[in-house]
Amino acid sequence: MTPELKRSLAAQREMIDGRLRRLVPRALPGQTPLDEAIAASVLAPGKRLRPMMTMMVAMDLGGDVEVAIDAGCAIEMVHAASLALDDLPSMDDATMRRGRPAVHAAYGEDVAILAAIASLSGAFETLAKLSGASDEVRAQSVVILTRAVGVSGLVAGQFADLRDGSHQREVTDIAATNSLKTGSLFSAAVEIGAVVSGASHAVRLALRSFGAELGHAFQLLDDLLDQDGNALRTGKDVGKDIGKSTIGSVIGSQSVVDRITGHVAKAHAYLDESVGPKSLMHGCVDFIFQEALPTSADPATQRQDVGAK
Repeated sequence: MTPELKRSLAAQREMIDGRLRRLVPRALPGQTPLDEAIAASVLAPGKRLRPMMTMMVAMDLGGDVEVAIDAGCAIEMVHAASLALDDLPSMDDATMRRGRPAVHAAYGEDVAILAAIASLSGAFETLAKLSGASDEVRAQSVVILTRAVGVSGLVAGQFADLRDGSHQREVTDIAATNSLKTGSLFSAAVEIGAVVSGASHAVRLALRSFGAELGHAFQLLDDLLDQDGNALRTGKDVGKDIGKSTIGSVIGSQSVVDRITGHVAKAHAYLDESVGPKSLMHGCVDFIFQEALPTSADPATQRQDVGAK
């Protein structure tokens, strides 16, 4: 990562964190545990990849960056809610997230569920009230995020993972689940950035495909890190995929690395097609995977071999 890119990403993250602190839902007076649980979930230290992508798309396409930041914060609230629910004993039964106790471990399962619902409702309220956006932009953004969360997105992916993850599955079936669980929110983040910017339908489609490819790569990377067994590196419980049907368990770790590299290369190609080769997002994507992949699999060195599709 170049010093310039590092400074730019740090500045964007700081702007997002500041706005997120203002937008996070607040519980009623006297309901301190709920208030603290919501804040712990939404404001826990993280990369803020999804809101940063919404923001960067708007920057690339000449959209209103302040509107994009608020829209990105809504997506981050959804992401935080999904993590709190995913960690529940009835789901993945995890005790640590982002280097801290999972919300249910710190505040109880009942409060964690309510905090997740509060975060979800706060996300949609934020989109519905987007200051400086037209009614059409607000409505389209709500629809995009609703689809990403619901029965054609996160909900569908989580259900498939819970019901089928312990059984032997074909790689294509696992990839379809990964796309729903992880890719749907990435696609929503960049497409909403495009909507805020008044982009064409073709640009929106290319960005959706970018988000799908990035989601595949990101979930595969997450599976690899789970196998690595280093909780300090991931900030969450590891070994949760033992006995679970993942792409890595089917094709092996080295093939997973190759598969990640292919998805990242395709993601870059879709970025070229939609926002151009000079987008900061290229560097952001490379940084995510350069930190974890071997030098020989560095996706940045292989970008030129894949044309836009």
